[in-house]
Amino acid sequence: MNKIYDVIVIGAGSTGLPTAYNLAKAGLKVLVIEAEHSPGQGNNKKAIGGVRATHSDFGKINVCLRSIEILKKWSEEMGEDIGWLSNGYSYPAYNETDAKTLKDLMQVQLGFGLNIKWLNPDEYSDIVPGIWKEGLQGSTYSPEDGSCSSLLVSAAYFEHCKEEGVDFHFQEHITGFNIVSSKITKVITDKGIYSSAKVVNAAGSYAREVGQMANLDLPVFPENHEAGITEPVERFFGPMVIDMRVAPGSSNFYFYQNSEGQVVFCITPEPPISGIDTRSTSLFLPMCCKRMLTIYPRLRYLKVRRTWRGQYPMTPDGFPIVGIMDEAENLINAVGMCGQGFMLGPGMGELVTRICLESTTEKDKEVLKSFDPYRQFTGQEAFK
Repeated sequence: MNKIYDVIVIGAGSTGLPTAYNLAKAGLKVLVIEAEHSPGQGNNKKAIGGVRATHSDFGKINVCLRSIEILKKWSEEMGEDIGWLSNGYSYPAYNETDAKTLKDLMQVQLGFGLNIKWLNPDEYSDIVPGIWKEGLQGSTYSPEDGSCSSLLVSAAYFEHCKEEGVDFHFQEHITGFNIVSSKITKVITDKGIYSSAKVVNAAGSYAREVGQMANLDLPVFPENHEAGITEPVERFFGPMVIDMRVAPGSSNFYFYQNSEGQVVFCITPEPPISGIDTRSTSLFLPMCCKRMLTIYPRLRYLKVRRTWRGQYPMTPDGFPIVGIMDEAENLINAVGMCGQGFMLGPGMGELVTRICLESTTEKDKEVLKSFDPYRQFTGQEAFK
């Protein structure tokens, strides 16, 4: 006998877990179907942990502001230590063009009410002691942005989901949908058939394949990124540092020191490396370390513990795809987070829940314009 649910969530990752938790908290019967053996085992565990609201768009800014509010209060309100640090984000500029770009974007961000300011080179070196100052024009600094452990966050959401009665089916793969009159009536897997009033596609890198099962063409294309982490040491600098300069093999790179004292670092390959390939390469570490030591020589004696590769489920314009499409009227897509699923996730989970409950606010509707599945995908998110 098939069990009937109010909502089936596909994917137990950065978006799926917060969505399932909030749906269950609202009193709905929820099933999460996940192909991996446990929660957060896709790209969630590969996230480096940064959480910022300093984007260039109303939608992302508002969702991430809510995420920050949730995560920074998590220990107090939910009980678990998730390693939250309000360590801030910074974008140092080493030429006049980048400085102007950052200052122009700052005006947009200030217009949205974000706490961000411009630091001169001396002020910036106070919070990142030892930063390379030759050519340094200054840096943005957003002190309310922060970081926490993606592993601890997913584990915490999972426990609270179970407390709220969410059912989880792991190592189970979606194979298709039964669709009648543009509505999904059955969710079909390799282990069973399930019924629900609504379905949430939060399948991360596999969102496009899930969409195709519902006759949707979702432009979500995974790109590979690599990251690494060092041994823990005493804290010696504050914010996330993002160097936006293009260099051979990379378009930017970034690093920060987490709550355990480890320096976590990542690089954006240029040209992009498309597809899903979780094997780390021998190119990443020397390329990233060279860039890191150029801007911050103090890092040279740290020992690297490990490196890994994950995927950013990218869209053509760098914005998520969130909402319902005509071909499947009860399928809510929450996909294409463009490598920002971890920082968007807690706020996105609440937003998707309101979509499911048909209780979106006027502010939600403005936010969702940024994520409209039917947009032209012609714009570009700044510093995506």
